[in-house]
Amino acid sequence: MGSLIKVPDQVRASFTGELVSPADPGYEEIRRVQNGLIDRRPGLIARCRIVPDVADAVTMGREQAAEISVRGGGHSVAGLAVTDGGLMIDLAPMKGIRVDRRRRTVWAQGGVTWNEFNRAAACHGLATTGGIVSTTGIAGLTLGGGEGWLMGKYGLTIDNLLAAEVVTAAGEVVTASDEENQDLFWALRGGGGNFGVVTSFEYQAHPVSTVYGGQVVHPASRAREALGFFRELTQAAPDELTVYFSLFPDPAAPGEKLAAMIACHCGDPTAAEADLKPLRQFGPPAADLIQPMPYPVINTLSDAGYPKGAFNYWKSAFFTDLSDAPVDIMIDALDRCPSPMSGLAIVPYLGAVTRVDATATAFAHREPGYSLLIVAQWLDPRETEPNITWARETFEALHPYMANRSYVNNLTAEDGRMVHHVWGANYQRLVTVKRRYDSDNIFRLNHNIDPSA
Repeated sequence: MGSLIKVPDQVRASFTGELVSPADPGYEEIRRVQNGLIDRRPGLIARCRIVPDVADAVTMGREQAAEISVRGGGHSVAGLAVTDGGLMIDLAPMKGIRVDRRRRTVWAQGGVTWNEFNRAAACHGLATTGGIVSTTGIAGLTLGGGEGWLMGKYGLTIDNLLAAEVVTAAGEVVTASDEENQDLFWALRGGGGNFGVVTSFEYQAHPVSTVYGGQVVHPASRAREALGFFRELTQAAPDELTVYFSLFPDPAAPGEKLAAMIACHCGDPTAAEADLKPLRQFGPPAADLIQPMPYPVINTLSDAGYPKGAFNYWKSAFFTDLSDAPVDIMIDALDRCPSPMSGLAIVPYLGAVTRVDATATAFAHREPGYSLLIVAQWLDPRETEPNITWARETFEALHPYMANRSYVNNLTAEDGRMVHHVWGANYQRLVTVKRRYDSDNIFRLNHNIDPSA
């Protein structure tokens, strides 16, 4: 495929990054994202190094009415970071990070991953809520809300966002914060990539260095009992303790299934040992891997479970409460799963997350509850249909127990129509902001907020 995007001479002369077309070396690798299920071919990839590169790319795409996609860290489970035939604006080369120890803030550019961010912050004894897998980019995770290991104590990633620099659809560079462009700042905190290209973020950080974390593992035959314990534990847990629940195949014993509770305690070590004692004694577990570790390490513990190039299809929902019936369906689903790489996870929305008003940011899911993620993952492209079918059937079986809510970062591209499940009562206000900053909807390759709605 030849390039569908014509690069004006003045852009080619001034562009400091790379303009990569399908005929150029490296194109095949550059165009790919983490999810191997995504196989699209941009007409041109603008690999930006500085903010003017981004502004030039946006203007070039707008003037040629090209479909524009934006890639940050490149996880993009939904695949919406990659256009087919249009212009991909690639922020991967934009890796700047600056930590202000005195103000406890971290400024980072849109191509930074959480591994890079966490390492830089940790040098100063600081951290902020951000991700479960360290190879995830900060940009996409932040714009969608941002679950993470510190969410019980410090809220979602967006609850720690202080400002963002944005290239708008008009190619203008603006700052969004509580002092400037407040409507845009409100919308960026949960509204996804609908409003422009965010070239950098500034976050509030917190004094977190060592945490107590890891998982305790039980056989799936005890999953119902373990889920009941998890429910009671999370309801009573202090903010410093965030615990996730997951069901997955045993990698060491084909055919066997496991139930695990994965914990992170970011408080005082003595309190951590006391708060984690019930979790470590319950069962007792078949394996107890909880130990003190530097905060950046806990963000890497799940990395091996999400290898680059594996095929991924996810489904997202929320439970308002956890009864025994859903876990029975989940265990049965895992028994029927066609891939040993798949699983189900539950994330608690408790503590600091729920103390933010549902209208304070675009992210509407502030009621206490539990986020559900169904992960279908496989390696052989011939197994695509049965794995996607498994995820969809599992989702439908669990539907009677779900709330009408979804976490945008865990949605597939086909779930974009679920806008009211994602943004709830905030949706119409988001439409108003979209009309102001992108009335022509040039940033539409996302879970789209339609300005004509």
